[in-house]
Amino acid sequence: MNPTTYPLLCAMFLVAATLVAGAAAVVHRRGDGRRRAAAVMLPAAGLAAVVLLVLTAVFDNLMIAVGLFSYAEEVISGVRLGLAPVEDFAYPVAAAILLPALWVLLEPATSRRRSHDR
Repeated sequence: MNPTTYPLLCAMFLVAATLVAGAAAVVHRRGDGRRRAAAVMLPAAGLAAVVLLVLTAVFDNLMIAVGLFSYAEEVISGVRLGLAPVEDFAYPVAAAILLPALWVLLEPATSRRRSHDR
């Protein structure tokens, strides 16, 4: 297996999430009624990211400590927070970026019209 397997996979998830968030930011700037949703979601996404990172740190370390799973050293970067490789933290960060952005982008047209009319 390639030594950069997990870091590369994590990078792909983070790049995809960032691209979708960029698209949501463009829509937000356009001001077509999605503006309010995006403004409310940014602080919520930040809080969700913090919560997800703390939960990942606690539970990944516990699960690795009791032997539920392990990582082959040759496929991770080697940087760890406790027992958990830093790659484990990319997925919660990607989720915290991606899901609110998708919410903004996929808002139904009827919601956009109602919030635009206000």
